[in-house]
Amino acid sequence: MADGGDKAARTVASIRNIDATQWNGLANPPEAPFNPFVSHHFLDALEASGSVSPETGWAPSHLVMESAGALVAAAPCYLKSHSFGEYVFDHHWADAYQRSGGRYYPKLLCASPFTPVPGPRLLAATPAGKSALAAALGDLAARLGVSSVHANFLSDADAAAFRSQGWLMRRGVQYHWFNQGFGCYEDFLAALASRKRKALRRERREAAEGLTIRRVTGCDIDERLWDAFWTFYQDTGDRKWGRPYLTRDFFREIARTMSDRLMMVVAEHAGRPIAGALNFIGGDALYGRYWGRTEDRPFLHFEVCYHQAIEFAIEHGLARVEAGAQGEHKIARGYEPVPTLSAHWIADPRFRAAISHYLDQERREIDGELTALGEMTPFREGD
Repeated sequence: MADGGDKAARTVASIRNIDATQWNGLANPPEAPFNPFVSHHFLDALEASGSVSPETGWAPSHLVMESAGALVAAAPCYLKSHSFGEYVFDHHWADAYQRSGGRYYPKLLCASPFTPVPGPRLLAATPAGKSALAAALGDLAARLGVSSVHANFLSDADAAAFRSQGWLMRRGVQYHWFNQGFGCYEDFLAALASRKRKALRRERREAAEGLTIRRVTGCDIDERLWDAFWTFYQDTGDRKWGRPYLTRDFFREIARTMSDRLMMVVAEHAGRPIAGALNFIGGDALYGRYWGRTEDRPFLHFEVCYHQAIEFAIEHGLARVEAGAQGEHKIARGYEPVPTLSAHWIADPRFRAAISHYLDQERREIDGELTALGEMTPFREGD
């Protein structure tokens, strides 16, 4: 494949076959806030641990563009044989296409696996480079003969590049907490309506009753805590997905290579961990990613996943907390609804027209949902 000029585009079947320094220079340039989920370490941990592989339905097919032997643009890509672990749901698209006689899988996905976190997907220094990558993705899809390409949880700059290439755009909803210059957690509470403020104080008291709740960072997350957290994560995976997406080795890998970007909230009873949440520390945000528990206690999930994250963000001057996909219950805890964007390339013209019609209707519903959710804020009126 080629995009013209002296730049050549090709696919690479393992992130380890791409120079880490060059990849990271595109994924996290010095002028941009650090996003851990497109870093070479994170993507390599997924592959090295066996969490992402052809056997799990995630065959790495990273798109790279090179000039004079140097990496000038890239996109994390996977050839998918299913739609699990993406958080932008297209199962009904697959069912409809297959009922009409088409073959939806394999499809191509441009994303950070199992990670519903908005961020860069087209790793290039300029808008022109991003547009060239988007065009190359369409060329790659045509060459592979796949039904579609999907790029999930896009930055605004990447969304603009996909729009310029005529891709279909899809909106979703997430819930983020924004730091309004709070000096401490009590400052945040003071910004809430009185009734909401009292409810959260009571919720936190009840959640912590009889427990020790602490935040542990970096290398202080020892093997005992990682073993406990693996038990918590398996419990969540069993209940939500039938089996966990990530292997134990994935957590070993990130503990080894990304410890400075990790914060774990641990709830202990009589010195025994009973619940935990793992967060990644970005350049301007805290990202809540995985949680689980072995005991079910009132409000414990909210304390471990949301309140502790807010406190940490305030203490460390982070601009926001992103707590993952879904969950209107986050609004009562100070999180606000925000739109997310994905882009979709559909090979079959008739199927593309049907998806376009569906997305137009869905977009109106999402816009209405965002308006309604925005009116549920717990903050004092007039603030």
